[in-house]
Amino acid sequence: MNLNEQMTRLAKQARAASRELAKLTPAEKNACLLAMATALEQNATAIQEANALDMEFGAKHGLSSAMLDRLRLDDKRIAGMAKGLREVAVLADPVGRILDERTRPNGLKLQKISTPIGVVVIIYESRPNVTADAASLCFKSGNATILRGGKEALHSNQIIAKTMIEAGQIAHQGFPEHAIQVVPTPDREAIPILLSLTQYVDLCMPRGGESLIRAVADCSKVPVIKHYKGVCHVFVDADADLRMAEEIVFNAKCQRPGVCNAMETLLVDRTVAEKFLPPMVLRLAGKKVELRCDAVSLGLAQSAIGNRPSAIKPAAEQDWFTEYNDYILNVRVVDGVQAAIDHINFYGSAHSDSIVTRNEAHAKQFLAGVDSAAVYWNASTRFTDGGEFGMGAEIGISTDKIGARGPMGLDELTSYKWLGFGNGQIRS
Repeated sequence: MNLNEQMTRLAKQARAASRELAKLTPAEKNACLLAMATALEQNATAIQEANALDMEFGAKHGLSSAMLDRLRLDDKRIAGMAKGLREVAVLADPVGRILDERTRPNGLKLQKISTPIGVVVIIYESRPNVTADAASLCFKSGNATILRGGKEALHSNQIIAKTMIEAGQIAHQGFPEHAIQVVPTPDREAIPILLSLTQYVDLCMPRGGESLIRAVADCSKVPVIKHYKGVCHVFVDADADLRMAEEIVFNAKCQRPGVCNAMETLLVDRTVAEKFLPPMVLRLAGKKVELRCDAVSLGLAQSAIGNRPSAIKPAAEQDWFTEYNDYILNVRVVDGVQAAIDHINFYGSAHSDSIVTRNEAHAKQFLAGVDSAAVYWNASTRFTDGGEFGMGAEIGISTDKIGARGPMGLDELTSYKWLGFGNGQIRS
């Protein structure tokens, strides 16, 4: 069987499974998820043996220590996967909710109800725990899922999926065996073939670096939900509580700099820059944050910690567009709220941005003017996360404007349809 035939069979199987999944009740889905969680724990030894093969492959092919750490599955991480499945099981079922209801003058009753999307392809890198997370969220929302992890995690991904499928079949006789599938080949050509099958595949969600997401979006013929990067900002307004601003800025940059909702650019109103920036720079220097500054902030930073090229340097134009995922921070002094909004809308990635101010009018101007998936007033950008938003689980973050936007949980994995209830109405 050639690659085209292999991918077509995978997609056809997923489409058939999606029809069967739509018939499962919330109780049946939850029973399957709980059985899957138990099975992952009971099969921890076999999962770690498969993972050891991937670790060996990764080491031979020069994966960094950080990537190897992401790839590793130990008892704690397997327990974490099981815990995640149990958390998904207790969430409200997103399918079948009445989103809108109306009765027309002719007596025709209309309901708008949530439905599964159908077949969802998830493409991701390295971390095999994503296999369990993505599969459980898609299953709970009634979607068949096709999982394409990195070649370095192939054995781990396959055994996790196999364990979940077998547990689901034991828990419920009507569990469709192709509800969860892993692309069985590391061949990169499998992706464009799979994503050309618009008659079977409804949606693709890539998770990973910007290069992966762009490559998927460029080749796909099915809709892709994506965020390319997280160039997030905090703006310290003229009317900010500066102690609060310092805490928010420090948290947004330093609490976990390697994630998409970490701050990459600090904007400071000119009227408070001289008072706010020197102590802020000193605190950031304590975490060895490298600053890339405009002319005004460069002078203030140098007066605070001296002229150290390793710690402070002039910002280049490209820096304002850059997601560092590291202890590097752009700093710019701006003239007022509108200047901050203009900077963010031009250089930002429509992910997460925040204003710190006691001025409600300034806050409302910022909240309305910044065109991002999440906009905050007096809070860190680090809250853009499914768990922090109270969703219980997250399959990704979208910076698209059509469809889902921001953290995506179960509700965002559904579509809807209209139901019409009549008693003989015809249109004249």
